[in-house]
Amino acid sequence: MLKEFKEFAMRGTLIDMAIGFIVGAAFSKIITSLVNDVLMPPIGLVLNRVNFSNLFLNLSGQPYTTLAEAQAAGAPTINYGVFLNTIIDFVIVAFVMFLLVKQINLLRTQLDKSPASTPKTKDCPFCYSAIPLKAERCPFCTSELK
Repeated sequence: MLKEFKEFAMRGTLIDMAIGFIVGAAFSKIITSLVNDVLMPPIGLVLNRVNFSNLFLNLSGQPYTTLAEAQAAGAPTINYGVFLNTIIDFVIVAFVMFLLVKQINLLRTQLDKSPASTPKTKDCPFCYSAIPLKAERCPFCTSELK
């Protein structure tokens, strides 16, 4: 059973899948940084200096000015700003994956298309043997072809 598991684990597709997960996790970190550090600050600036990661709904009834202050106090909060960042993060990752899969599918269809070969023979209508296209008489049954 250990030998079978080793063969399964070393199969190319499983290793490819593991590499895909690792690259995907790294890509996800890059996109998260893009959203949090590059996209959201200018958007927040345009929207009256809003810091999306600091938007929250306080459920405790006590006044807190920042999300970090509310979390330090242990107050229950709904962090809708972080949720908005996560939604934007997801949309970007999904769009990039869509483009990637679309390009891979396009490449596959281009590779699958093989040039159609022109036939060099035809079937004799009398004996059904394969004969050259230009033949006027079948070499097998000697029938005259039109």
